[in-house]
Amino acid sequence: MPLNEFLLLGAFLFATGIYGVVTRRNSVLVLMSVELMLAAVNVNLVAFSAYLHTVAGQTFALFVLTIAAAEVGVGLAMILLIYRNLSSSDLDDVDVLKG
Repeated sequence: MPLNEFLLLGAFLFATGIYGVVTRRNSVLVLMSVELMLAAVNVNLVAFSAYLHTVAGQTFALFVLTIAAAEVGVGLAMILLIYRNLSSSDLDDVDVLKG
């Protein structure tokens, strides 16, 4: 398969993730959209790695996956704390927590 198809797939996934981050109010859906953007970056890294016949892109994609897993753990912990304090995971209500 040519490189353009993988790049178009990555661009579509990234644009969908940006749309989800901008339009969603639920914090779990925003976190899922960020993960979608990271998956798009990984598609592009692996596509360029295969195109250039190197392993660097695949190695960097593994690092991105590791950082994404840590981000999900911290993000879900923050969302649970917000839900416990406000009984809602709506991002518009988070500004109430300013002290």
